[in-house]
Amino acid sequence: MKRLFTLIFCCFSIALFAQQKGTVVVIIDPMIDSLIAKRVAVYSKSPGAATGTPVKPGAAIVSQMGYRVQIFYGSDRRQVFAEQARFKSAYPNLNTYITYKEPNYYLRVGDFRTRLEAQRLLNELRPMFPTLFIFREKINAPNLDYSNDNER
Repeated sequence: MKRLFTLIFCCFSIALFAQQKGTVVVIIDPMIDSLIAKRVAVYSKSPGAATGTPVKPGAAIVSQMGYRVQIFYGSDRRQVFAEQARFKSAYPNLNTYITYKEPNYYLRVGDFRTRLEAQRLLNELRPMFPTLFIFREKINAPNLDYSNDNER
């Protein structure tokens, strides 16, 4: 019986090693190329366009730890986008970020280096949005414009 199992095992192992090499054909959906092009276009935009600060063309977006203000969270996607539009109409220069962690969507705004800057926005938004929180997370650091500094 042991010999029979050994013989069957050997036959199967030889069959595994006897496979032929072939060619792989990759079929790509054309929409993937357009999505990649859109992503490149979004990330190649100058980071200063949203904040109004002049930035050298092709400058990289620097990320660092900072603060954002959460202005809304909920499970209804349409409501999150409505709140984002409401915020953008009042503050068009501030960036908004929507994240999804099951089962809720979170709408956070701003890229603040210090908690004090985030607290100022929170105090300003208190009448418009009832549930506000400050979160420390990785932000897209706003570029500093030193061209207006006076020489001492």
